[in-house]
Amino acid sequence: MPTERLTAALLFIVGVINLLPGFVAVAPSRISTAYGVAVDGDDSPDLVVLLRHRAVLLALVGVGLLCAAFVPSLRVPAMTAGGVSMGTFGLFAYATPALKGATMRVARIDIAAVVLLVVAAVLVWREHA
Repeated sequence: MPTERLTAALLFIVGVINLLPGFVAVAPSRISTAYGVAVDGDDSPDLVVLLRHRAVLLALVGVGLLCAAFVPSLRVPAMTAGGVSMGTFGLFAYATPALKGATMRVARIDIAAVVLLVVAAVLVWREHA
């Protein structure tokens, strides 16, 4: 069934998008590259811990979406978690003036991924309607 494959592909793509930043959790030296923020100075250890924790949470969302690509019963909860995660980041980013370009790049990627999730959600909804 073509809709099933398209839904799975969309969830897989969005899962990978969420999983990739997870590497910052194990490679904190990549924080500056990933987010375009300096992690030196007095508050550096705090910022590094917060960003590494964010990376773990994103990876968990990514794993959930990857699983949902292959297990249809996981789709609604995984899409909900992914949509809330990426949607709130996009809202926070666009509501915050003077963000650096790298952060806005991440926000644009998240918004594009939310659009893919919406398409997947519509496909799931139509399949069950």
